[in-house]
Amino acid sequence: MSEDRIAAELYPEARRWDASVGSFLSAYVGHATEGEFRTRGSSGGLVSWVAAELLRRGLIDGVAHVVPRSCEEDDGRLFAYAISRTEAELQGGAKSRYYPVELSQVLREMRKVPGRYAVIGIPCFIKAVQLLRREDTILRERIAFTLGLFCGHMKSAQMVDSFAWQMGAAPADVAAIDYRLKDERRPANWYTAQITLRDGSTRRKDWWHLADGDWGAGFFMNPACNFCDDVTAETADIAMGDAWLEPYSSDGRGTNVVVVRSPIVQEIVAEARADGRLSLDPVDADFIARTQAAGLRQRREGLSYRLARSKLAVRPKKRVAPSLRLPRRRKLIYRMRMAISRWSPRLFRLARLLRWPALYTQGARMALSSYHGLAYSRGILGNLVDLWLDPARRDGD
Repeated sequence: MSEDRIAAELYPEARRWDASVGSFLSAYVGHATEGEFRTRGSSGGLVSWVAAELLRRGLIDGVAHVVPRSCEEDDGRLFAYAISRTEAELQGGAKSRYYPVELSQVLREMRKVPGRYAVIGIPCFIKAVQLLRREDTILRERIAFTLGLFCGHMKSAQMVDSFAWQMGAAPADVAAIDYRLKDERRPANWYTAQITLRDGSTRRKDWWHLADGDWGAGFFMNPACNFCDDVTAETADIAMGDAWLEPYSSDGRGTNVVVVRSPIVQEIVAEARADGRLSLDPVDADFIARTQAAGLRQRREGLSYRLARSKLAVRPKKRVAPSLRLPRRRKLIYRMRMAISRWSPRLFRLARLLRWPALYTQGARMALSSYHGLAYSRGILGNLVDLWLDPARRDGD
């Protein structure tokens, strides 16, 4: 079942529609002004604020979201879904988590413990929850709200191990990671990763100094993400992402873009705007799409190309048609991303088996240099690619 059909059934009042955003009632750009939501969040603090407001109004009894795990829990996972029932617990799960997780434990708890719940998740998780609610009467009654997170793609846990290597630490010594350490003095899109080791010490490094720190290149990408076409969590009551447009992307305090589909959530947002607890300016769907332009190209234009080239026994049915009609440079960019997503975890496993970190990091740097030459015309390789493919080249993403 497509996101369009699910959203049409869930949100009949959301009569505005856009191919990039889906159905919606309203859209905004801004941040939370109340309390420390913005300070504690990776972006504008809207995700935690909405969840907290639902708790404060008594509309829910708990929020299922991703939280850090204690290093005393020896299953090796740094994050997992949990249910927070107070605002203080909720704040412990603020910030972005680019880490593989699953929902089974919190779904069992929801079935076992009566109440009303909200679920925070990336688009594929929210869609899965909505499909499950169609089949499970208990969860249909108890999952009252869904809060979506805009998503480019997800990473494997190996990315944390790679970051540790590049910061001079053993992966087994990592107790926690902050993927986006906030610094109001720097632009929001200048990511800094910080790891905390089991001895309490911390190490940090800017993403652009990491061999696999270019998100869009595809290192450690979940393979399923190559066949997803939902960037803006189109089946969620409200969905939020980063405002990757100037002047917002240069504001180190963080700024959200927001898409509202549920009338109840729309009323809550409108009241908070009027009270000054949220600073939100209305925008249109085109603005939202421009903040997510690179991700949408990858999930629409790139997906169309990947579907046409797919050799899967069963080709996924998506909302874009398979097509090979792209400029050669765009084709090569998408093929290189897929290649990087395939070989990066394999090369990392080999390097770990051989206890030879440089095998992976040097290989990753070579791949990244090649990708930047192809996508952005950087370096000697970029000049050669320009001469060969596209003398009047179009911008990469």
